[in-house]
Amino acid sequence: MVIQAEHIGKSFGALEVLRDVDFSAQAGEVVAIVGASGAGKSTLLQILGTLLTPDSGTLSIEGTAVTALSGKALSAFRNRHIGFVFQAHHLLPEFTALENVMIPALIGGKGSREARSRAEELLETVGLGQRFTHKPSELSGGEQQRVAIARALINKPSILFADEPTGNLDTRTKEEIHRLFFDVRKQLNQTIVIVTHDAGLAQICDRTCTLQDGAWVG
Repeated sequence: MVIQAEHIGKSFGALEVLRDVDFSAQAGEVVAIVGASGAGKSTLLQILGTLLTPDSGTLSIEGTAVTALSGKALSAFRNRHIGFVFQAHHLLPEFTALENVMIPALIGGKGSREARSRAEELLETVGLGQRFTHKPSELSGGEQQRVAIARALINKPSILFADEPTGNLDTRTKEEIHRLFFDVRKQLNQTIVIVTHDAGLAQICDRTCTLQDGAWVG
């Protein structure tokens, strides 16, 4: 398994958000996590992505016991092994598409030539080969999300997490981004976990897991 979580629990004060949740995904698998608002989907995704520490349970990614890491070791692991795509693109407005994609590689210690080459390759992969020098304000919403996906893939992560990645897009652009995730899986054998309210996206994933009141149902 690329990722294995067992008995994950999380509360915020008196509110129990996740209760004894297990989760796993294999290499190259695309998994959707669905459920009503407040079911705990985003909290689980943040825990699986090491952005949030669970109150109980264990998490391993590529055989590393992530819940045993902290501080700089955890940050370095996240940079190397995990990619994120959010509903908001979070692109830096003063940088070009190419520069935005390069940033995580540079933070991870890659040289500028290597980072640039990899960023160019990924922008070609997501269909933005003619947009290297465009800044976010010069790109459509769908194009900005493609840049965000390329940026998430720059360090060849073990797993890509996406939280409502098409929530702000029109129907046609949503479908294009949906296809892009599966193109990325096909080309890179990328493991992808997607939190979504989009029934169409969930339906085409390899597997759909439904959270209700902090636990799996079905």
